[in-house]
Amino acid sequence: MKENNCVHFVQQQLYCENVSLAKIAAECGTPVYIYSKAALEKNWSDLSATFKDQRYQIHYAVKACSNIAILHALARLGSGFDIVSGGELERVRIGKGDLGKTVFSGVGKQQWEIEAALQGGIACINIESESELLLIEKVASALNMVATVAIRINPNIDAQTHPYIATGLHHNKFGIDPQQALKLYQKIKHSPFLQACGIACHIGSQIMSPAPYAEALQQLVAMADQLCEDGLQITHINIGGGFGVCYKDETPPTVSDYVATVNDIIANRPYRLILEPGRFIIANAGLLVTQVIHLKQTHQRHFAVVDAAMNDLLRPALYEAWHDIVAVKKHKGEGRDYDIVGPVCESADVLGYQRRLTLHQGDLLAVLSAGAYGFSMSGNYNSRSKPAEVLVDGNNFHIIRPRESLQDMIESEWGLL
Repeated sequence: MKENNCVHFVQQQLYCENVSLAKIAAECGTPVYIYSKAALEKNWSDLSATFKDQRYQIHYAVKACSNIAILHALARLGSGFDIVSGGELERVRIGKGDLGKTVFSGVGKQQWEIEAALQGGIACINIESESELLLIEKVASALNMVATVAIRINPNIDAQTHPYIATGLHHNKFGIDPQQALKLYQKIKHSPFLQACGIACHIGSQIMSPAPYAEALQQLVAMADQLCEDGLQITHINIGGGFGVCYKDETPPTVSDYVATVNDIIANRPYRLILEPGRFIIANAGLLVTQVIHLKQTHQRHFAVVDAAMNDLLRPALYEAWHDIVAVKKHKGEGRDYDIVGPVCESADVLGYQRRLTLHQGDLLAVLSAGAYGFSMSGNYNSRSKPAEVLVDGNNFHIIRPRESLQDMIESEWGLL
């Protein structure tokens, strides 16, 4: 098992903080997502301590893991938030997050979402098209308000990551071409219902070098300087998130590497820097526990069929993503190479290929580093209920989302009969 600040072994049994994973599984069933409050707080605090200058503001990317208990824990630490929907806005509000430190991104904002954001006192809306600019202006006018906005730039930078999580190239749907953005800033300047407060970009996720950030930030700083010369009051630069984490054998840069890169470029300029990490904060603070239902052997492979599936954790099927998979209780004996597969009727329903394990039917497995884009991307494919979520806090654990029952899943359809 690679180094992980979320779990550890005690007498051959895997624990999260001071609680046995077997105990949680026995009381809550499987599959179950488990998060460590201590690891969550440490990841956020380490980031905050390194970006300690007052010019930096950390906005947690809610899409990574949007459970309200997680958001509340981060809000208590002073985190800001990055949202991409009206639903996420409501989660931040209920979780006692500060909407005055919340930025609204995303390419498809609807009128009701913009209304809710403005009425809630959102800090900034990141504009991703001219059409969206006009809609924000229309909503602000109807509410007799001034919307504080930034334009998300598409800098055409290759973040050297999986194509599904690259967002800063010209063929991606995100952001606006820099030259078009300059024209839109002039429209904002002359609108009584819009006020430009910043400039933004987000080039991708799971980025393993500071170099793409440097290239993007250089573009943003040059544009911000030009906009200020043109009479706009640009107060912040939002460089997005995407800080890489270790799932297998990656060697992501340290936070200090990012700080040095940013400081070299921003120099003595007066802009506040907004960072939007999600994965960095929650990925290695969470895991998925699943139970082995069957052990199956064919002429060519050994399979461990588990009760978690691609509907519970989509990343391996969607991105061919690697998650370390370990037995919750270690057994003696020679291991075998197992494909860890779920019950869903898709060949892509594989949580991990060729994992060396010593297994018995009924064993528990921990799929590590599953806190980010785990539950938040889960669904009901094959009419499978969503798993429970649990937050461990020292010697105790709390169910922060009950397991979805079959009745929960289908009761809204009964009225059609």
